[in-house]
Amino acid sequence: MRPPQRSMSPDGLRAAIDALRLVDHHVHGALVSDVEGAAFEAGFSESPWPPPVGTTHLDSQLGFAVRRWCAPVLDLPPHADVTTYMARRRDLGAREVSRRFLAASGVGLFFVDTGYSTEHALGPEEMASASGGAAAEIVRLESVAEQVAASGVDATQFADQFASMLDERARYAVALKSVIAYRYGLDFDPEPPSGAEVRRSAGQWLRRQETGAPRLTDPVLLRHLLWAGVERGLPLQFHVGFGDPDLTLHRCDPSLMTDFLRLVQDRRVPVMLLHGYPYHRTAGYLAEAFPHVYFDVGLAVNYTGARSRAVVAESLELAPFGKVLFSSDAWGPAELHYLGAVLWRRAMASVLGEWVDSGDWSSVDAVRVAKMVGADNAKRVYRWEESP
Repeated sequence: MRPPQRSMSPDGLRAAIDALRLVDHHVHGALVSDVEGAAFEAGFSESPWPPPVGTTHLDSQLGFAVRRWCAPVLDLPPHADVTTYMARRRDLGAREVSRRFLAASGVGLFFVDTGYSTEHALGPEEMASASGGAAAEIVRLESVAEQVAASGVDATQFADQFASMLDERARYAVALKSVIAYRYGLDFDPEPPSGAEVRRSAGQWLRRQETGAPRLTDPVLLRHLLWAGVERGLPLQFHVGFGDPDLTLHRCDPSLMTDFLRLVQDRRVPVMLLHGYPYHRTAGYLAEAFPHVYFDVGLAVNYTGARSRAVVAESLELAPFGKVLFSSDAWGPAELHYLGAVLWRRAMASVLGEWVDSGDWSSVDAVRVAKMVGADNAKRVYRWEESP
């Protein structure tokens, strides 16, 4: 008979989780330039509009979390006021601020989505250099298609040119990503379109290029991109759930993708459902039900701040623990890259510690699950091999 496992103290569990070198499996680059006032605050809201008069975008769970947890990294006391915080940030400069936050995050590996506002953000190599870790690229399908369209192809060339460019970009990528949730919705026709449909839709879209409308929203072409991505065999990431007002939230419920998930299942392509709040429990169900589906609660952890413990706990309700991943989905101010890691660590230590204290879990299992979610699942799914 095996002796009972000795329970780890709450401080011991927290220390074990704090020591993890995380893998942020979906993130964007940190800002490369100094920003002030409203431009800085805009990085802490999904809304493009100003806050109510007399308030700021930092009057939120996210803003309060920044002042509590990020201020000490800049040598300020917790809860420093916004004026003091901004002055210190300005004194240090954007490069030093980003270096401090990325290094302090304890993230050892960033998978960087390079498909959005790359001219204002650090690329994968710069993220690795600033953090002292490693980084790799996630290629956004829609961005590749828009690059092809801007090259001057015609409708008969579009599919072949897209395939060639995607092959080239995918050679160096760990994953592909779709923002079809923004461009159309997740209630898309799951079947791949025919060649004739693609040529017809490409002709219509490319003609609109002449009037300055490069943004790809055509549902036929968006489906074509998805299936081209599936053919590459790399993990395929999807934005699901909340985001800025470009999307329509009820059409970003991942359950709307169920037929697509069924069609893709035999292709053995991992489908990654990103930061699905308020549909994270639905994403957890899909990860439980389908062998190739995985999910995170990335962006929601930052935005819920002091309430992030509840979101993390809900992410551990139904899905197998080998299907849950850590992500910050940070873009812009490097506070978000740091804060995503800090809040996730605190939430995991609190939630798992409660289950250990109640006797529902052993401390050995708690540490093992934290390692799985924080790093090991991502390394396995993305087939990441550590350098010797």
